[in-house]
Amino acid sequence: MAAKQRPTSAPTGTRAVTPGHTRPTQQLDVFPNPNPGRDVLIHLQIEEFTCLCPLTGQPDFARLQIDYIPDATCVELRSLKLYMWAYRDRGAFHEAVTNSILDDLVAAVRPRFMRVTARWNVRGGIFTSMVVEHRQKKWRPAARVDLLEFETQSATR
Repeated sequence: MAAKQRPTSAPTGTRAVTPGHTRPTQQLDVFPNPNPGRDVLIHLQIEEFTCLCPLTGQPDFARLQIDYIPDATCVELRSLKLYMWAYRDRGAFHEAVTNSILDDLVAAVRPRFMRVTARWNVRGGIFTSMVVEHRQKKWRPAARVDLLEFETQSATR
């Protein structure tokens, strides 16, 4: 009996995926910052980061948080996803991976400020968390503005 052929077109509202089309890469793409005159905090969370322990070859899992204030360019999110995917089969210590991610992002984006926070899952009963930062030499954050807070009100008195 012949194998059933897959349809050649995708259903309406979806896109056909070509096997092998999307691959991990170390390339980070950027696009022009639409508001370069303003300090805008961009907050990214990567919940499923993985790499390999360089000693045992077992997977290490982390939640990454990237906070940055762009200058002229912003990181394109699809390229960031594929960049993170490239670590899946690489062996590296937590400290090396976290710093490498910051270095690569800073080289690509050239932000005013960037912070990478890595919260590694438990390994041998030990949780590892680390924070690495970059600041442009002459950049200073604007003064914090604290707004008056209102008490929480109930819909009923």
